Amino acid sequence: MNRRLYGRGQRAGLALTVGAVAVAALASSVLAASGFFSGNHNPWPYHAMSRPPVLAAVGDVSCQPGPPVEGEKASDVCTGDTTRNAAQTATANQIEQMQPDLVAILGDEQYQAGRYEDFMGSYDRTYGAFKFLQRPAPGNHEFYTSHGETGDNGDGYFDYYNGFQLNPDGSPVTDSFTTATGSTFTQPKPRPLGQAGPATNADGWYSYDLGTWHIISLNIECAIQPGGCSTNGSWFASETNWLAQDLASDHAQCTLAYWHQPTFNASEGVTSSAEGEAADAWWQLLYQHGADVVLNGHDHVYARFAPMNPGGTVDTRKGIREFIVGTGGESLDTVIPATPNLVTWADQYYGVMKLTLDQSSYSWDFESSLENPGAPAGTPATYSDTGNARCHGSAHFGD
Repeated sequence: MNRRLYGRGQRAGLALTVGAVAVAALASSVLAASGFFSGNHNPWPYHAMSRPPVLAAVGDVSCQPGPPVEGEKASDVCTGDTTRNAAQTATANQIEQMQPDLVAILGDEQYQAGRYEDFMGSYDRTYGAFKFLQRPAPGNHEFYTSHGETGDNGDGYFDYYNGFQLNPDGSPVTDSFTTATGSTFTQPKPRPLGQAGPATNADGWYSYDLGTWHIISLNIECAIQPGGCSTNGSWFASETNWLAQDLASDHAQCTLAYWHQPTFNASEGVTSSAEGEAADAWWQLLYQHGADVVLNGHDHVYARFAPMNPGGTVDTRKGIREFIVGTGGESLDTVIPATPNLVTWADQYYGVMKLTLDQSSYSWDFESSLENPGAPAGTPATYSDTGNARCHGSAHFGD
């Protein structure tokens, strides 16, 4: 039997007056003309905006809630740290004011070792407000031992985004980890698939489309995986083969990829790493297939590079433009201004980048949300970097 759904007025035998209908129609037309809504009365984030899609991008977000565990120092946690707490809140507020379609989180979501309880005690208190819009990539602080705290190989990260497995009695299925002193701790066992991609082998790579763009989130945390960061290692080779297949089936004119550690660094104390060197293989594939943009975190700065080929040489015709947006709130690093091909940078501000993704072009807009309280005297109160560029098309569109 077919069923029809009725509004309250119809079910009660009531009818809308002509005047009421006219008012409703007028309100709908005004909203549509404003470009804020398209087709119904639901505001962001439940309804797509009448504009090209917007992707917010930022990484290196949340300091660890206290108290310190294992070998950490009091300074490793943010209990009572007004700057780091204020910075994380400021960038979360900035994203909500931006009203993006999706949010690319560029790794190191949660310090120091990304355990599930830390995500819930810090990251979730601000960024959790728009968690379902996030398309994350993991960072080293979600996988490795850091600041004297034993890592959990991504379990807390996947627990937060994918959820975790439950026993019949409702208690979490757990994984056990051994610390350097021989003690153990547990984390919930993640569900195998979910928002952060496959968790079974701590893979976590995936792709998606936003508007006419193809977007790829990669996991560069290879150091503790089978074969390490060798391009011939089984884990990293599996991801690289997946990327090659994904790009081969990518018929979008505009393509963007992101992961945590950059191939081309910009800040002091953050040198080329095994992860960044391994990502050279990804630059080769992305360049070959006509990708346009790479986003990274890890360096706690904002940096924009000239379009480059995989060798790091400026290539205005087919080069990929790299952005580093490690300014989510945890701390700030110092830029090396003489870094090759570095066009512009900022290392005294927390903030988020807005990418507007048109059919054959894109524009970027990095805006600061909070100045470093320790910035040198005379530092401007705000920083902004805007620009636009055309996509040069994938390999499927020819040279």
